[in-house]
Amino acid sequence: MGVDTYILKLRADSAYLGALADGSSPEAGYQVRPPWRSIYSDRYETLLVRVTAEDGTTGWGEALAPVAPEVPAAIVDLLLAPVLRGMSAVAPRPAWSRLRDLMRERGHLVGHQADALAAVDIALWDLAGRVTGRRVADLLGGAFREEIPVYVSGLPKPTDAERAALAQEWAARGARRVKLHLGNGVTADLATVDAVRAAAPELRIAVDAHWAYSVTDALRLAAGLASRDVWFLEAPLAPEDVAGHAELVARSAVPVAVGEALRTRYEFDDWVTRRALRIAQPDVARTGITEAMAINEVCAARHVPVAPHHSVGLGVALAAGLAVSAAVEDLPSFEYQPTSYEVGNRILRAPLPVGAHTMSLPQGPGLGVEVDADAVAALAG
Repeated sequence: MGVDTYILKLRADSAYLGALADGSSPEAGYQVRPPWRSIYSDRYETLLVRVTAEDGTTGWGEALAPVAPEVPAAIVDLLLAPVLRGMSAVAPRPAWSRLRDLMRERGHLVGHQADALAAVDIALWDLAGRVTGRRVADLLGGAFREEIPVYVSGLPKPTDAERAALAQEWAARGARRVKLHLGNGVTADLATVDAVRAAAPELRIAVDAHWAYSVTDALRLAAGLASRDVWFLEAPLAPEDVAGHAELVARSAVPVAVGEALRTRYEFDDWVTRRALRIAQPDVARTGITEAMAINEVCAARHVPVAPHHSVGLGVALAAGLAVSAAVEDLPSFEYQPTSYEVGNRILRAPLPVGAHTMSLPQGPGLGVEVDADAVAALAG
């Protein structure tokens, strides 16, 4: 089995999450965007992986690698590809098990190793579907839905007035749900919710706090959001604070959503067992398809709905998220990032079908999307 990696760093009309608070564009390269703690790129960065069977059939995968995709690419090239050669093209789960164990006892089930594994795993499922002529969703046991409910993520504008205007535009286009990227302080966040609600009262609103709050302030925020009938509060506390999230969940009338920072069934099992979340948000481009479905079963055992996360991933990651979303029984919604969607179509021969409140599950074999290999090679060059 052949394995090729492609590092992409694509520019768009606007950076992910939009302009800075003062309305200016982010500087070139990596930087922290206060009040958020993580570094972001001014470009859309990702890792694509192509696996090729002996008969020439190919499958494509993608890692959520918004910063330094060179790192998971090196892991694929140096550690995973040599083990993959000679393995079956129609057995992604045994392949996942073997690849997972390569660095398992060294503590590398998470981080860049997991991101690299996710890209390869997605590619193997795509390949298995193409070899057998079946959709990934059908290989996973069948689709619960052909139309995936989605929420519009971001409203990436620097002022409340601009966010409110954009919310009106999306409502006019048929959107039913939006998520606001906030974390700017309790008072400021509630003011933003109020502005968007006043402009588009028909929209269901969720809030992503980007891990910005203490438990005390998160409780204040949750109380304000509950009084405004907000859908859910995502990522309110530091991502390692399981106990803090459990306290918040126990005291909040607003469901708390967590998951983009988690990559394994073992992590999710700890969170759901400790009642530290109410909505699970695994990102398939960080978990892979095999692990995403294991996470789904862990969550199902505790009656926790699964709403897969999606951010800067391109068309392959999006298609993988849709396949998993179709195969999840208890699915509130899937995340739709409009700018990421537009950028992600650059690597596809035809865009994925999308509406303001649903996305259609692709009907072709594998992930159902056709990657333009020439475009990928040119963009990676």
